[in-house]
Amino acid sequence: MKKITKVLMIAAVLFAASAALFASGTKESALERIKTSGKLVVGTEAQYAPYEFRDSNNNIVGCDMFIAQEIADALGVKLEIVDMAFDGIIPAIQAGQVDLGIAAFTNTPERAEVIDFSDIYEQSLQYLVVAAGNENVYTTKESLAGQKVGAQRGTIQSQLIMNSLPDSELFELAKYPELALEVQNGNIAGLVVDAAVGDSIVASSDGKLVVADFTFDAAEANFGKSVIIQKGNDDLKAEVNKVIQRVVSDGSYQQAWDEAVALQKELGL
Repeated sequence: MKKITKVLMIAAVLFAASAALFASGTKESALERIKTSGKLVVGTEAQYAPYEFRDSNNNIVGCDMFIAQEIADALGVKLEIVDMAFDGIIPAIQAGQVDLGIAAFTNTPERAEVIDFSDIYEQSLQYLVVAAGNENVYTTKESLAGQKVGAQRGTIQSQLIMNSLPDSELFELAKYPELALEVQNGNIAGLVVDAAVGDSIVASSDGKLVVADFTFDAAEANFGKSVIIQKGNDDLKAEVNKVIQRVVSDGSYQQAWDEAVALQKELGL
């Protein structure tokens, strides 16, 4: 009985000590956890060239992955990339399954309610991609009234269609190749996409797709890209921002962008 009592007393002391440690605010931060584990886990969706895509050796590359590697190097840890559905990245950040989300995320007030954003590292215009021959058909919001317009599920482009094209019908799919096929087959009028990705979709369509002579209002659709971080991790956010400020100011991000664009053309993406 004495032995049992002693064990219970020790357990109670340990529990009290751990509770006090937790209450004192000394819980390990995300940045400390990353450095302790020796790896930075980044969630992305590797089908969005030139931001993130797979090369001929099945490695995930792109200008976003350049930023991911630069952050890992700055923290002195290895980079681990997790390829997942785009609309699953924010939930993965919230659940702590990945440390950062880097997938051409547009910085928006709505998303900022559930995750934190880094500084903006790139601005992107938006294209309306349509079937060849329709570039001068769908040139105004009125011409798209009653038409289905596509976007990748869970993206800012879906919100843009709903807000800027209220008389059109939003059509969502998980992947851009599937959306491009819907446009080619005449099932939807067009798809909305970041300019760089739109260029690659058109280039790989064998002349079946073109960019419409349509312009979104700059106030509606000039989107800034940021890294996403779980809320409350200001120390990690600060380190990420240091890297972003450096690679943008020294031109290395632009170089990575140019190299990613060249590679995607070489691969026919």
